[in-house]
Amino acid sequence: MDLRGVFPPIPTPFRDGAVDTAALAANCERWMGTGLRGLVVLGSNGEAPLLDDAESDRVIAAARERVPAGRLLIAGVARESTAGTVSAAARAGALGADAVLVRTPAFFKTLLTGDALTRHYAAVADAAPVPVLLYNFTALTGVTLPVSAAARLADHPNIIGMKESGSDIAFISALIDETPDDFSVLAGSAPVFYASLVSGAAGGILALASAVPNLCVELFDLVAAGRLEEARSLQRRLTPLARLLTRVHGVPGLKAALDIAGYAGGDPRPPLLPAGPAAVEEIRKGMEAVHAPA
Repeated sequence: MDLRGVFPPIPTPFRDGAVDTAALAANCERWMGTGLRGLVVLGSNGEAPLLDDAESDRVIAAARERVPAGRLLIAGVARESTAGTVSAAARAGALGADAVLVRTPAFFKTLLTGDALTRHYAAVADAAPVPVLLYNFTALTGVTLPVSAAARLADHPNIIGMKESGSDIAFISALIDETPDDFSVLAGSAPVFYASLVSGAAGGILALASAVPNLCVELFDLVAAGRLEEARSLQRRLTPLARLLTRVHGVPGLKAALDIAGYAGGDPRPPLLPAGPAAVEEIRKGMEAVHAPA
């Protein structure tokens, strides 16, 4: 499976407390009018832990209807148990997901050794009807899948890549160096997207790409074309907004950015609170700055 390119981990819109599949479909259709390689649903920015199984299935089905052949739909299926993850992956495959993204379990983090995580991922990959992507998000989970474990899992025929959401380029480079050439490492942090690409990453799963998809695709294309000075300049433009939408304001900020960009963002699901007026204004200025002439 060719994972080269840019994928946004798209937010899940809600209306009156329920998943708004009509708004989700409209957003997906608009994203598919850009150069994005595909979409990721039910990732961390999709508020996946706040949705039940029935809601998650509706999200996958609604997105699948708007993601055409030739584009990829990747679905987050992480659960705390191996059995729960296997079940979610089976449902995602049946609903048309092209691949599944499996974040590390985290509740019993002190017991989740490299061996425990390797067994978990191998069992999921053995059972999954579609290819599996590993997913590290240490800042959120407190758990890190070691490079040595990722390298072992990369030999599994149904494990095709990994999203690394950290900004440690040495760690990302080690993942790339220690895994086979057909194993795709995808950057999950937009501030280090350029550095990840020149280190050999196949692409990125970037929250920023939900709000400014064309600029993220442009950065990928510039690196692929060897136009590195232009790519570095664009990275410098994108980094302040990327930090606002992830490290500073998180999911509520990303949803506010979508509203500003004309997508359906809306409020996050409680217990998350909406971005306040000051945050929205800060994000609005960040969006204006990134679109200003260079």
